[in-house]
Amino acid sequence: MGETTTAASGPTTIPSFGDVPDVVSRLRSTGYLADDATATSTYLADRLGKPLLVEGPAGVGKTELARAISQATGAELIRLQCYEGIDEARALYEWNHAKQILHIQATGTRDWDDAKSDIFSDEFLLPRPLLRAISRSEPTVLLIDEVDKADVDMEGLLLEVLSDFAVTIPEMGTVAATRRPIVLLTSNATRDLSEALKRRCLYLYIDFPEAAREREILASRVPELSDTLAAELVRVVGVLRTLDIRKKPSVAETIDWGNTLLALGAGEAGGAGAGKIDDGLIARTLGVVLKHRPDLKTALKELKLG
Repeated sequence: MGETTTAASGPTTIPSFGDVPDVVSRLRSTGYLADDATATSTYLADRLGKPLLVEGPAGVGKTELARAISQATGAELIRLQCYEGIDEARALYEWNHAKQILHIQATGTRDWDDAKSDIFSDEFLLPRPLLRAISRSEPTVLLIDEVDKADVDMEGLLLEVLSDFAVTIPEMGTVAATRRPIVLLTSNATRDLSEALKRRCLYLYIDFPEAAREREILASRVPELSDTLAAELVRVVGVLRTLDIRKKPSVAETIDWGNTLLALGAGEAGGAGAGKIDDGLIARTLGVVLKHRPDLKTALKELKLG
């Protein structure tokens, strides 16, 4: 972990992007097509050194944005996947108790004061994502994914860590960041986050893309798909998203559907049937984009496919 220190002046913010067009260009080079709001929010989070809270439906590219930033900047991506019941030991750090006991047994140490200086050291520390991100001096992107799934108590820990990017380990001292990571928190809005956490962050809402942008994304990820078929596929996905279903198709599933049509020989640009997608083919492949039986039944009925 390196030497412990105090967070007197806070970590250094070293911007990775020159301006908003630079964000657009470099994210595009990774395959991520950012709109103006996304590019601007990414630039400000990087320039100001503030965490970016990215909210929106599942599957619109929130997590992918963190990966794209990591690739575009050459930074290591460190991900904290949140879930109900996640605690400090899984998010921050814990001690390797088994190794500590073996060390005490091997050395024959009986005096606690002598033993604790040995066993409470980097050798026995198990850093989790938050501590790993803070400890790095190299470029880092910290993704705190699906923060809305964590308990409210976890928000308090995140507030403490994100306020000054320092972690106090009682047995060792304070580990303070020397270089501020780019921090993204994602939320599917399954519950309201605290106002305190929101105040700490910049805010970006990502919705399902408009048809023109989704066609552009599809062309980027499935270039072999004909323009006509891509447009028809995006149109059908748009209709599915208007239905009263449990899980609306994500952009990733639109891409999967495009690859599925190619695999079935239905969508290769310049090939036979390049612009055709009949009702039977849609019905047979709906399971690529809809993963719940009631959703499939609703879609088949509303699209009049069966």
